[in-house]
Amino acid sequence: MHMVEQDSTPTTTSAAGLRNRHIAMIALGGVIGAGLFVGSGAAIAATGPAVLLAFLAVGALVILVMRMLGEMVVASPGRGSFVEYIRTACGDRAGFTAGWLYWFFWVVVLGSEAIAGAIVIQDWVRLPVWVLAIGLIIVLKLINFAAPRVFGECEFWLSLVKVVSIIAFVLVAALYVLHLFGPGTAPIQNFVGHGGFFPHGFVAVLSIIPTILFTMMGSEIATVAAAESPEPGKNVARVTRSIGTRVTLFYLLSVTMILMVVPWTSIVPGKSPFVTAMDAMGIPGAGLLMRIVVLSAIVSCLNSSMYITSRILTELAASGDAPSSLVRQSTADAPRMAIVVSSVAGTLVAFSSILAPDTIFAFLLSCSGGVILVVYSMIVAAYIKARSAAQQAGDTEGYTIPFFPYCNYVALIAVVFVFLAMLLNPAERMTAVASIGTSVVCYALASFRAGRRA
Repeated sequence: MHMVEQDSTPTTTSAAGLRNRHIAMIALGGVIGAGLFVGSGAAIAATGPAVLLAFLAVGALVILVMRMLGEMVVASPGRGSFVEYIRTACGDRAGFTAGWLYWFFWVVVLGSEAIAGAIVIQDWVRLPVWVLAIGLIIVLKLINFAAPRVFGECEFWLSLVKVVSIIAFVLVAALYVLHLFGPGTAPIQNFVGHGGFFPHGFVAVLSIIPTILFTMMGSEIATVAAAESPEPGKNVARVTRSIGTRVTLFYLLSVTMILMVVPWTSIVPGKSPFVTAMDAMGIPGAGLLMRIVVLSAIVSCLNSSMYITSRILTELAASGDAPSSLVRQSTADAPRMAIVVSSVAGTLVAFSSILAPDTIFAFLLSCSGGVILVVYSMIVAAYIKARSAAQQAGDTEGYTIPFFPYCNYVALIAVVFVFLAMLLNPAERMTAVASIGTSVVCYALASFRAGRRA
């Protein structure tokens, strides 16, 4: 999809590209990260059992956006990443804005996760955090320097650790809840016996949606990765049909089992709720096991961040929105120059979190926190335009989402609603304002660039 130049030798691309199993695991593993294993604790503590409604609502939005993206790609394959579909439907300014916002979002993630990974590793390796963070970025840069298939293989195994860990946890917790081992528990009492299903009211559910939304982002990475597989069209269709549902089930099942094993009041923000549940079940070495899983999740996120930022950057270069030296010459080879630029940018973000955590780093986090919502809304807008154009042309093959365009407008309203919830929440207000401001500045730059070209 995001190929700048089609490789003239398909066998080379097949040999060096990603396999179907890579795409499937990147789709799942790209979304399941430290946000679930650790960050979900804060959401549970703030909302209680009603947090499941927030996960369900966010999951529905992700499912819908992924379906829209998949249908656009299947109806008109080979244009590039989702950024190019936004460009085609909404114009060059929108493409410029979506591409740079998305790249910026994942660069900040790259730097943040490098620091998080370094902190985890510091428990075993007594070196300064900044040294370990740079070491992680260098290692992952070298992995991404290799052929795309090397990235896919690494991401497959890293994602497999996360997926297997969640499945194992759900199965063990189910056995515990059924009193097949351990001292036993009262699942219904744990679930609703501490203030009911809405212990903090319905407003608490609304205010936590933005936080949960950011932990469930990343499904769209698989649609970009599918471009480097032998059958990109089929892989995109397969991924977008199922990924949203699978991710939502993973989140809902694991959080539900946590709430049944232990009362929500025992969940402490900042501590993994999985560890709390495993300690209650008497599983030995729970802390160490979860530390290993969290580290694999962080490294997987770093790996994906390096991959997606480099591919988006090469695509921007091919469209004239980034320096021409970043244009990718062959899909069989890694875009090394773009990888270097993204890794340097991520390193600067990591250093800002050490040198100026309360100023520069906090500002970057605020600016990037909500831009993914803007990108998602642009995907929805592009879908509405693309499907409307297809209807006028009398060719709607591949477009199957029911209740068009009403469900699409509902998705846009949901994004606006999330921003309003962020603005009403003092803890999220700065992120909403900074993210909207970043998007406006980016679009202004696109308009200025378009004016100079005219």
